[in-house]
Amino acid sequence: MADKSVIARKQGKAGRLTLNRPKALHSLNAEMVALMSDALIDWRDDPDVDLVVIDHAEGTRGFCAGGDVRMLAESGAKGGEEACAFFAAEYRLNTLLEEYEKPVVAIQDGVTMGGGVGISVHGDFRIATPNTMFAMPESGIGLFPDVGGGWFLPRLPGALGMWLALTGARLKGEDVLAVGVSTHFAENPEGLADELCEKGVSALDPLKTNAEPSFTEHIPEIDACFAKESVEAIVTCLEDGSDWAKGQAETLKSKSPLTLKIAHRQLHEGAKCKDFRENMRMEYRIASRLVLTKSFHEGVRAVLIDKDNEPNWQPPNLESVSPQMLDTFFEPLGAGELTFIEK
Repeated sequence: MADKSVIARKQGKAGRLTLNRPKALHSLNAEMVALMSDALIDWRDDPDVDLVVIDHAEGTRGFCAGGDVRMLAESGAKGGEEACAFFAAEYRLNTLLEEYEKPVVAIQDGVTMGGGVGISVHGDFRIATPNTMFAMPESGIGLFPDVGGGWFLPRLPGALGMWLALTGARLKGEDVLAVGVSTHFAENPEGLADELCEKGVSALDPLKTNAEPSFTEHIPEIDACFAKESVEAIVTCLEDGSDWAKGQAETLKSKSPLTLKIAHRQLHEGAKCKDFRENMRMEYRIASRLVLTKSFHEGVRAVLIDKDNEPNWQPPNLESVSPQMLDTFFEPLGAGELTFIEK
């Protein structure tokens, strides 16, 4: 069992899922998604399972650092079949967690990015720790804030979700609780998973549930600028602001122009979705098309392969991303549309 990428077992009152791919900071691959999904389905009607606890193997600094981005890029360069299969399975897992009828508790102890957000933020309870580092950094590699980002990000206070989606800003420790990505904060997470398995959700009672963000002074500018009707307007607003705001504008200029406009529209569309599945269908439309683009392949090359951090984005600027181009990512897939019917 210890060799498996996810250790799934019943412990006390809980079904416990321990991510166990430490060399990759527990980044999700197809096997991990399948193991988690199968266990959740098995436990759904199991009278011995009162809750689900998701944690990671001890001794690593990552809860879950994302997904198998290299595979997505390699697949996208060859037509995207494997990438689309992965997205379908991952998004079904996200949906299963969001709709799960038993409490789901995720301990976000360490790096929690991308796919790691998708397997934690949709649960009922999310526990940040002093080690937590949260981000949706997809705009830096030409992807987009998927795994339900279109659902939870626009539902954060003010324009915080848009700021996080576009800039890829990293939040640490109590800031993750302060913005609502986490519901609780544990100063010392050691033994917490075992306690949850033994006591159930009552083990959460002593934990902190409120915090003030360390960046409170910047929230008025975040709300004023990142609520603008276009990415261009956001950049203009930031450039007219404080030194901090000007720094945010420079950050945006380093990101994929295509991703910035896709994410901006995604969050506006996601805010209007009537349920989680509608949002995930939208994200599958985007993902299945975006993995085929030069923008994504170039972002992965620059950040993960050659590591020169000098992507030659295509299209090269915001003005080149037309409304008509954006429309192609959001159009229904027809017969290929996922329904997210559970197994």
